[in-house]
Amino acid sequence: MTVGLEDIQKAAEAIRDGVVRTPCRRSMTLSEITGADLLLKFETHQFTASFKDRGALAKLLSLAPEERKAGVVAMSAGNHAQAVAYHSQKLGISSTIVMPRPTPNIKVQSTQAFGAEVILHGQGLDEAAELTRELVREKSLILIHPYDDEKIIAGQGTIALEMLETCSDLEVLLVPIGGGGLIAGCAVAAKGIRPDIEVVGVQTERFPAMQQALQGVPIECGQTTIAEGIAVKEPGGLTLPLVEEFVDEILVVEEGQIEKAVLLLLEVEKTVVEGAGAVGLTAVLENRARFEGRKVGLVLSGGNIDLLVLSSIIQRGLARSGRLVRLRVGIPDIPGTLAEISRIFGEVNANIIEVRHQRAFTNLSLRVAEVEFVVQALGTDHVREILEKLKKARYDASVLDGSLLE
Repeated sequence: MTVGLEDIQKAAEAIRDGVVRTPCRRSMTLSEITGADLLLKFETHQFTASFKDRGALAKLLSLAPEERKAGVVAMSAGNHAQAVAYHSQKLGISSTIVMPRPTPNIKVQSTQAFGAEVILHGQGLDEAAELTRELVREKSLILIHPYDDEKIIAGQGTIALEMLETCSDLEVLLVPIGGGGLIAGCAVAAKGIRPDIEVVGVQTERFPAMQQALQGVPIECGQTTIAEGIAVKEPGGLTLPLVEEFVDEILVVEEGQIEKAVLLLLEVEKTVVEGAGAVGLTAVLENRARFEGRKVGLVLSGGNIDLLVLSSIIQRGLARSGRLVRLRVGIPDIPGTLAEISRIFGEVNANIIEVRHQRAFTNLSLRVAEVEFVVQALGTDHVREILEKLKKARYDASVLDGSLLE
């Protein structure tokens, strides 16, 4: 069996009343930053905050009455889990979800809140899949595969239908790739409507399984990624040939750049996007010449990011841009000096967040203390201004992260 445009159109009709027709809007600011004309598809607005609602509902609606009665099981790193649990609950179907142990807490808790029985097993999706297959055999549960299923693929492809209805002259469609369900469905739909459109997939450098499979080389993946939603080591047997036929290119992006894209979407679009959902923007930022001047559609596939991870991304992003900086200052170890330093920071409009004294682990004179300041600044130019002001007052000052001012 395979999936065609007609299957995706039927899926769109079937799920129309059960999922959100998410906004697809042009980002003026991101377009200016990247040089491309960017249209964003906000799948973060789905009830479970990811595109997985579409495929899960399409599959569940296709089940026969006896299959619904048996109950369903799925393995997932989070988004598919929530979608299956939520729509199963709405349809009165019992669900069991097997999730890898490192799955972010927000995704585990949300899945449980939708009434599913959650089993944490293994370090990745592959190990979770092994237990899932055992449950299918032992309990006769119906498997709702996260990507390697015709109904799932068709459901995900409804995104491209909506995007091309909104913007019929899209030149490029950028789609995240994990197991391939999303891009397979979107590519079939997009090429079926507009054969000349370019469909480009995006994977993280630590999990380039689909790209490696298409190249015919051994699949080698890392252990972890900020884009855990696309951390898949084995492309689907159904999705692989569809990707090979309908996808024009696969790009691989770096971890640090994904962090920057998450922060950029938060700052510019006021939208919380998980790592997997930000890889499309990352690809545009990393390949400016490739997309400059073209009308590009980006699928923001999900927004279920762990709050501690998001907090770290914000802090690291502020540090990289010089808006949060650590300064080391050598000061005379006498009363009043710290007050003088604080006054200097105030004069240049820098806000002190944290102060740490250090006397033991330093080569400075015994009568000199080393003080580390964590300071809010306005960027690298402002940091240089702060340093110049401190040095002009005869203080030995430096940035702890020396690469910041290079």
